Amino acid sequence: MKAIPHEPALDNTLALLREGYEFIGRRCGRLNTDIFVTRLLLKRAICVRGASAAEMFYGGDRFTRNGAMPQTTLRLLQDKGSVQALDDGAHRQRKAMFLSLLLAADPVERLRRIFREEWLEALRHWQRRGEISLFEEVNLILTRSVARCEISAEGLCRELSGVVENAGGFGPSTWLALWRRRRTERFVGSVVRRIRSGELTLGENAPIRIISEHRDETGNLLEISDAAVEIINILRPVVAIGRYIVFTAMALNEQQQWADRFAAGDEASLEAFAEEVRRLYPFFPFIGGVARETFVWHGYRIDKGAWVLLDLHGTNHDSRRFPAPDTFSLDRYIGWRMQGFDFVPHGGGDASVTHRCPGEAVTVALMKEAIRVLTRSMTYEITDKVSPLDLSRIPALPKKGLQLRDIRRSDTGAGQ
Repeated sequence: MKAIPHEPALDNTLALLREGYEFIGRRCGRLNTDIFVTRLLLKRAICVRGASAAEMFYGGDRFTRNGAMPQTTLRLLQDKGSVQALDDGAHRQRKAMFLSLLLAADPVERLRRIFREEWLEALRHWQRRGEISLFEEVNLILTRSVARCEISAEGLCRELSGVVENAGGFGPSTWLALWRRRRTERFVGSVVRRIRSGELTLGENAPIRIISEHRDETGNLLEISDAAVEIINILRPVVAIGRYIVFTAMALNEQQQWADRFAAGDEASLEAFAEEVRRLYPFFPFIGGVARETFVWHGYRIDKGAWVLLDLHGTNHDSRRFPAPDTFSLDRYIGWRMQGFDFVPHGGGDASVTHRCPGEAVTVALMKEAIRVLTRSMTYEITDKVSPLDLSRIPALPKKGLQLRDIRRSDTGAGQ
């Protein structure tokens, strides 16, 4: 049995906070390995990267998400009782519900149309303002698109975007985000009760109704709290797409030749452009799991109970799979439809059985629509030169959320 390479440091928590997305990749490069062991938060952690590591991590039910991340991160992003916290048959049965909601063509197309309508409506107001933060405005558009319910879109947007922004941090802002999330859960729980009692009537295919009436593998309705968490797990990831849309605007600014082609009506390259944005730009840096059994991977023994971190960012920038990984290129032949282990912005493997996020179809559809609107329906200037993203910040975001000014409606009529 081979010894796992060791990072010689008493504890690397401060180094992780300082280096962010590059923490695992730098050490893998320095140690010439795809696996090493270190200590984080005074706890032994095995860090891995690459397609083979992603297959080990996502395939075979070897890992559980329970106990794999700090409690604040868990409660903000997923919370107890959510699909991501389940294993085996319970996970697959709950996941099937999400797949029925997120991969069907009609709901995705409907959300795309609503998203476009909301953006064009917001554009009317942007023209009268000096400048806007694209990140803040797109988050509000996404909230209005996905949650047409009895709560102000502005308030819900702050709460949903806050859980993502503070998931990698500590301190007062994280505590405030946790409090706001609990408030949102209580509100959504009241909606679930009204649906179940018949007081609130929604369409048969309404996602909130489907989740409210979903039964687990034993045939029982979900607990009110679990149903509320899963409804938020539909709302929150859609709002989180705002970060990818900001990255899309940055890529269009940096790849002017593609912006010109899309403005002229190119539809064939939209998806490849969106997927390359998802590969190149940083979303979350890594994902954690706890080994459910002892097993051997490439000659290394990973014991039951081991805490393992998979480098998502490093896997998407692995030069063995993606030559010139820091270069933007539409010749990668990647996409969510492939369901493999080398392109993992939303996880790896078959989404119907693994912990891969089922929302990739929605993400890519809305990113494609954002490209259409940004290149065909409006003109604008970015207020400052876009500086390189700070990869020590988790999650990463450009300064001020990418400020735009001199915004004008300017439909080209191409590919609407």
